[in-house]
Amino acid sequence: MAKLEVLKFPDPNLRKKCKPVDRVTAELVQLAQDMLETMYEHRGIGLAAAQINRQVRLIVLDTRRPEGDEREVRDELGVPELEKNIEQPLILFNPVVKKKDGKITYNEGCLSVPTYYEIVERARLIEVEALNQEGKKIEFTTDGLLAICIQHEIDHLDGKLFIDRLSPIKSARIKSKIRKFGYGSRDDAEDESQDEDSELRL
Repeated sequence: MAKLEVLKFPDPNLRKKCKPVDRVTAELVQLAQDMLETMYEHRGIGLAAAQINRQVRLIVLDTRRPEGDEREVRDELGVPELEKNIEQPLILFNPVVKKKDGKITYNEGCLSVPTYYEIVERARLIEVEALNQEGKKIEFTTDGLLAICIQHEIDHLDGKLFIDRLSPIKSARIKSKIRKFGYGSRDDAEDESQDEDSELRL
């Protein structure tokens, strides 16, 4: 397996829409494994192919707390039964949200927008359809952090970032800060009260 480079905003490649996978090949499965390794290396819980400059509809996820991980932010949502019943890590090709229900907010971060975190509203419960790494169609319903993460990663496949879901004023302010200061220091981030190492990055 190989660690991959994660693109960061404002890289224009993050705005490209990803194409559906016609067939799950051994090469794509290897790409998914490399993405998982990259995600874990960055202490992320989700990663989309668009973030590593591959325009295919593929996401990988693992919202379980790693053994020995002391981050408490995960406990804000707990682990609902639906999420608990989903075996992880997840590798999803051509993921589609078929149905949404309810609303939930969460302080989201992103491997492509490091050090910045903001409250984003998502659907609380989702029904998902995708292909697994064997190329078989799967369907499941989930909630909690996994539902939030899946929605966040599918946004990436459509060329969207979580900062695009903020109010126009807040989004413009963050984008301006990033363009001016980059990602070199937490002091330049929108919310200085958060400890970067305590957050989960989707």
